Amino acid sequence: MAGWPVIEAEGLRKTFRGLRGRRQVALDGLDMTVPAGGVHGFLGPNGSGKTTTIRMLLGLVQPDAGTMRLLGRPVPAELPSVIRLVGAVVESPQFFPAFSGRHSLRLLAQAGGVKRHRVEEVLDIVGLRERAGDRYKTYSLGMKQRLAIAATLLKRPQLLILDEPTNGLDPAGMREVRATMRRLANEGTTVLLSTHLLAEVEQVCDSVTILARGRHVRSGTVHDVLAYRGGGQLLVRLPDLDAGERVLDYYGFSVRRETDHLLVDWVDDPA
Repeated sequence: MAGWPVIEAEGLRKTFRGLRGRRQVALDGLDMTVPAGGVHGFLGPNGSGKTTTIRMLLGLVQPDAGTMRLLGRPVPAELPSVIRLVGAVVESPQFFPAFSGRHSLRLLAQAGGVKRHRVEEVLDIVGLRERAGDRYKTYSLGMKQRLAIAATLLKRPQLLILDEPTNGLDPAGMREVRATMRRLANEGTTVLLSTHLLAEVEQVCDSVTILARGRHVRSGTVHDVLAYRGGGQLLVRLPDLDAGERVLDYYGFSVRRETDHLLVDWVDDPA
C-alpha cells in the first residue's frame, strides 16, 4: 500500500428515510483510504453501504457529514476538475442492442472528443477485438461488462471504480472480468472493486477495506488482513447496556448496540 491516496474519506455519514418515516443509517462515520496502484477491494455484505459510498464519491449522493477527496481534490466541490480522470461502472451497462460493440464505442468516443484509434486500443485491453463487430444483443453478460469497462477507458482514467462487476455472471464471465481488472492494474490503472465475495478479493486484489453496517472494520494489504486472527465479532449481553456501551467506547472498542445485546468488532482477547 505504498501509493499515494487516490481516494480519501473521513467520517462519512448518510441516513435515508425508510418505511414509516424512520431514518435508516447507510454510513456511520466511515473512514477509508485507497492507495494508488493495483486493485483495492471494497468488501462487505449487501446493504453494508458500499454503493452509497461510491455514489457519494461520484457526486450522485450528498453525505450528511464527513469529507472526501478524489485524486487529491476535495469532492464534491472540485469534482468537475477530476471526474474526467475517473471511470465508473455502477449500474448494469446499457447499450443499443442492435449496435455492434465497436460502433457503440465509436459513438461514445465521438461524443467525448476522443480520437477514433482509442476505440481499438480499449477493445484490445478488455479482450473484445474479435467480437467487436457483433451486435451487443449477442454478447454474454461477461462480454457486456467488459464493453462497459472499455467505455470507461476511452478517456484513459487514472482510477476505475467497479461496483459488483461480476454479479450475475457465470464462472467464465467472472474469470473474464477478473482478468480484465488485473490487466488494467498491471498497466497502471488503480481499480476500486466493490464486492461481497471474499474469494474475489483473495483472487484479484492487492489491498482491501472491509465494511460492515456502514462502518470501517479493517483495512490493509490482502495478505495482512486475511492473516489477521483477531476473533472477529463478539456478542456481549449484560443487564445495563448503556453502562456497558460507555465503558467499551471509553476503551476504544468499535461497539454497536442491538435490542438486547452489544456487538463488538475485532476483539483480540474476548476475556
